[in-house]
Amino acid sequence: MGPAEHDALALREQLFHQRVRESLICTLLFVALYLLCHCIITHFKKHTDFAEVHDDEDAAVNRIALALCTFTLAVALGAVLLLPFSIISNEVLLRFPRSYYMRWLNGSLVHGLWNLVFLFSNLSLVFLMPFAYFFTESEGFAGSKKGIKARVHETSVVLLLLTLLVLGMVWVASALLARDAAGRESLHGGCCHGAGGSSATHPAPRRSPCLPAALWQCYLPYLYSCLSLLGVLLLLLCTPLGLSTMFTVTGKLLAKPRLLEDLDEQLSCTRFEEASMSRRI
Repeated sequence: MGPAEHDALALREQLFHQRVRESLICTLLFVALYLLCHCIITHFKKHTDFAEVHDDEDAAVNRIALALCTFTLAVALGAVLLLPFSIISNEVLLRFPRSYYMRWLNGSLVHGLWNLVFLFSNLSLVFLMPFAYFFTESEGFAGSKKGIKARVHETSVVLLLLTLLVLGMVWVASALLARDAAGRESLHGGCCHGAGGSSATHPAPRRSPCLPAALWQCYLPYLYSCLSLLGVLLLLLCTPLGLSTMFTVTGKLLAKPRLLEDLDEQLSCTRFEEASMSRRI
């Protein structure tokens, strides 16, 4: 084996160990977040929701819904903590640039975490949370045999129809809001930019199955951005109301300080009241 082949083999081995290390770190972080979120949900949930269900089918449905909600909460918590983790890891690398024990905090790990958070955020927002809601509300189609499979079948059909409806609305909205001709031509049969429309000088190219790529690169991020915008607007609307309610409840529960009251006036009022009561007696 020559030196070049030895260097290539060492590089492949290094990349393999790096990928395994990143996979283990991501798995351990997600398991820790999942356990934390499971403890949080089981602490705040009502005991009658999951514990006191006598039907085995309803209990299984509730456990599946609990697992999906825990997974979604873990992804949301990971998305919140990802930016501080990136900042802290960058500062640690700048503080200890040659430390052997800090080599795992590299850019590849941070980029991998960002990609995983983006993927699972879309998955949870578009599929898992609606599936958990429809699954708990489903009973199976009329005439079908009752059971978990019937509920899964009904939930899958309803979720598929909802997904097609939402994607169609996002597709139409993005095409109507597009300022170029390619975006508007997508309403008339173009799959993605450059796939539809033709002219005398530029004949129409052969269409390719680019719908999954268009969904992943265009429509899904657009839908995620729209839902994030709605969440931010809801946060801006609810935060002042929540703060005002919090201060109102706190003001009712706490005793107001009596620093500016005149004690001599209170003593004189008490003496007058005592004299009045004694004359009445």
